[in-house]
Amino acid sequence: SSGINAEWPLRPGEEEEESDEEMSNGASNGTTNGAAKTGGMFSFLKNINFSTQQIVTSESLVPVLDKLKEHLTSKNVASEISVQLCDSLESSLVGKSYSTFTGLTSTARQALSDALTKILSPKRRVNVLRDVMEAKSKGRPYIITFCGVNGVGKSTNLAKVCFWLLDNGYRVLVVGGDTFRAGAVEQLRTHVVRLANLYTEDQVQLYERGYGKDPAGLTFEAIKYAKERRYDVVLVDTAGRMQDNEPLMRALSKLVALNNPDLTLFVGEALVGNEAVDQLVKFNQSLIDNSQTAVAGTKSVIDGILLTKFDCIDDKVGAAISMTYITGQPIVFVGTGQQYPDLKSLNVKSIVSALLR
Repeated sequence: SSGINAEWPLRPGEEEEESDEEMSNGASNGTTNGAAKTGGMFSFLKNINFSTQQIVTSESLVPVLDKLKEHLTSKNVASEISVQLCDSLESSLVGKSYSTFTGLTSTARQALSDALTKILSPKRRVNVLRDVMEAKSKGRPYIITFCGVNGVGKSTNLAKVCFWLLDNGYRVLVVGGDTFRAGAVEQLRTHVVRLANLYTEDQVQLYERGYGKDPAGLTFEAIKYAKERRYDVVLVDTAGRMQDNEPLMRALSKLVALNNPDLTLFVGEALVGNEAVDQLVKFNQSLIDNSQTAVAGTKSVIDGILLTKFDCIDDKVGAAISMTYITGQPIVFVGTGQQYPDLKSLNVKSIVSALLR
């Protein structure tokens, strides 16, 4: 596969960092500047009526920008972002002259790379391990709530996050907050038993009270239980729900407002492309709208994103860019397989490389 090479499993203590070695691995698969100078995505720059020392004009860029928009659309980049990237490219090239075609493509590549990196590096960064340590120093557990639509793999990816935290030496309480879907608690129990076998029962435990209970109250009790027994992290599973299901969205909003988690993660599927972006936007808005009917003064919003099935999309990485651009929230984790270690941190450089192929 020519998928994204510059990612890596989250080993103990590792979070959002970028590795030159990983990038060199990507380089062997055609993602370096050298490979792109005359071919790949940048070959369409040859559409510019280009002669040595001729100044590039807006008119000469029109066919090029049209081709670029097509290229970005094919990689699931939302049209609004494509327009912004094309504007960045135009402003970096117009009015300048280039003695070689290589010089032109180099400038174009750098301009697009800078614009993409800016979009993918939101102002707010989430460093879970650092924040867990900070919460622990204050004598309280760090709370993560997982939410999203039906069937995106919330429970499985919650288990992956749990495995990663256990690998970093933390004690984790998993909360069966999906009191709606039959089999949800049993599915979580299976994961917790497996994880307890890999580590110890003292390190990981399931807190559940069966079905039909109020998830907000159940989570409140679980957090109190975790604090009494000195768990470092509480991972809260919630029922999958469509963003237009008002009663379920109100229940989730109540859970978030009452328990004020440190991190509310939206679990979305990379495979569905911009449909996941639409889900995220509506989900976030529904949480905000419904928060007024929950506890006054608490805003329920998504704090970060976990993208599943990231290993299945090859280089169609546009949805990741769209999600970050539209919400301003970081992609905290990406799921890249069925096993517990198949959880990775998003490497911005690798996404940019994949788009610029």
